[in-house]
Amino acid sequence: MTAPLTLPVDGLERRRVQRRTIAVLIAGQIISGLGIGAAVSMGALLVAAVTGSEAWSGMAATMNTLGAALFAIPLALLARRRGRRISLTTGAVTAALGALAVVVSAVLDNPFLLLASMAVLGIGSALNFQSRFAATDLATDSTRGRDLSLVVWSTTIGAVVGPNLAEPSDVLGRSLGLPELTGGFVIAAAAQLLGALLYAVALRPDPLLLALGPHRAVPAGPQRRAARGLAILRSNLTARRAVLATSLSHAVMVALMGMTPIHLMGHGADLTVVGITISLHIAGMFGISPVFGLLTDRVGGRAVILLGQVLLTAALLIAALGSHSNPLVAIALVLLGLGWSASNVAGSTMLSGAVPVEQRPATQGTSDLLMNLAGAGGGALAGLILAGVGFSGLALCLLVPVAVVTLDQLVRRR
Repeated sequence: MTAPLTLPVDGLERRRVQRRTIAVLIAGQIISGLGIGAAVSMGALLVAAVTGSEAWSGMAATMNTLGAALFAIPLALLARRRGRRISLTTGAVTAALGALAVVVSAVLDNPFLLLASMAVLGIGSALNFQSRFAATDLATDSTRGRDLSLVVWSTTIGAVVGPNLAEPSDVLGRSLGLPELTGGFVIAAAAQLLGALLYAVALRPDPLLLALGPHRAVPAGPQRRAARGLAILRSNLTARRAVLATSLSHAVMVALMGMTPIHLMGHGADLTVVGITISLHIAGMFGISPVFGLLTDRVGGRAVILLGQVLLTAALLIAALGSHSNPLVAIALVLLGLGWSASNVAGSTMLSGAVPVEQRPATQGTSDLLMNLAGAGGGALAGLILAGVGFSGLALCLLVPVAVVTLDQLVRRR
């Protein structure tokens, strides 16, 4: 049992704790982003190398997002019981173990162990998603989107640099006697362990435990069942629409982004070009997220989600029509990142504001579960679609989930 908080909870104190929390979360996201960015551009290539088939390459993104889905609710439950500090620290340590297991899998040339390790590494993504929600624990209605988006934005620094470590990390791996393409996962493991240390030491007082206040006791029996995320989503239209937008937008992003390295390498691009393209994409995902956060606070989440779908549509059309051109593919990936950012920031902010604080961990965990399951499905299908109809056909197929989100947001419901 966590010791009771004795910290005063007046408005001034809450603002001070919130500023400290945001600073810690930003630092943690920078460190984590460096590791994940170093590994993400290598994942599909490593799976293809170990399995000997490009058709399996999509399983890198699939297993990563599936792992993020599997760990989303356990992390949320741990946060509800013990606070964000314990939850984030545990997630970072587990992600480090997953990255090291990826390296061992490549050494053993075992594709099944490799895919399982990719799933464990996926907790790093679940950790990043929970960090954005941690930024809203003590936020006010007028600053919720801004605070959330600042944490999302901070991932840019590490995540943009990370993919460009593809060549240096490969040199590191060879110097350690490791198989090709595994050096990035060594960097990912070290980064996650450093992040775990940061959360364990600096995330005090715990923002979620402070926000819960008198609601800190975990509901039991029927009340606990009623508080579960799916039950909340069934009864809350705003939360449900927010989750649909984030889930399908995430599926579109994972599907196209996950297949881009394979497409580029198949057209003669080297690792440097792949790294730059993924870096530009990640810059689009996180670089201007505070703009989308401010827009969400001012004009509402629905309008920003629709803006995100417009950006996703532009990305998919450019990818379909310009698949033969590396610069056009890079432009499409930037727009893809921007569309994901707008939809994710707006949808996550809508979700946090749609439910009371004692229901947020369960709802947020369920949202991340559904979002990552959608991403896993998108990544799994993407490899098969790429093998069947090519990169252009994949981009056109992904217009369908974009249309579903757009219609859901446009239709007025009672």
